[in-house]
Amino acid sequence: MRLDVLAPVAGTLVAVEDVPDPVFAGKFVGPGVAVEPDAHARGPVTALAPICGTVVKIHPHAFVIVDHEGRAVLVHLGLDTVGLAGTGFTVHVQEGRTVAAGQKIVTWQPASIAARGLSPIVPVIAMEAAESALSIQAVGQRVSAGEKVLTWA
Repeated sequence: MRLDVLAPVAGTLVAVEDVPDPVFAGKFVGPGVAVEPDAHARGPVTALAPICGTVVKIHPHAFVIVDHEGRAVLVHLGLDTVGLAGTGFTVHVQEGRTVAAGQKIVTWQPASIAARGLSPIVPVIAMEAAESALSIQAVGQRVSAGEKVLTWA
């Protein structure tokens, strides 16, 4: 069954190979895409669930949702943001909760992340997927939060 994966935030699509982090760029967690948040977004931004499913892991800076067929999607809000220990992030759901695609998951401020010298880029990773099973929207295009960024066949 086909799974449409939605953009958790608005911004510009970036090839996962171009994410400035060797773990994501090397696809060690899995293939996918990234969203560079809109530079003009100065206030809070709420990251949305990219798929329907169960929240199996949630941290202020990252979360994993697994659909009913066992496909897991990781969303990582910025790079090296684990070191912020949750500062600047508001989590809206708990582990174990079932969520709908497009549901609010975490509110954060990408501009604040950038002001700290960290990258606010948001990798969206199809964990343990075969790269051949993914169809990714055109890199370089602007997407709105909740818009399809890849299809997992």
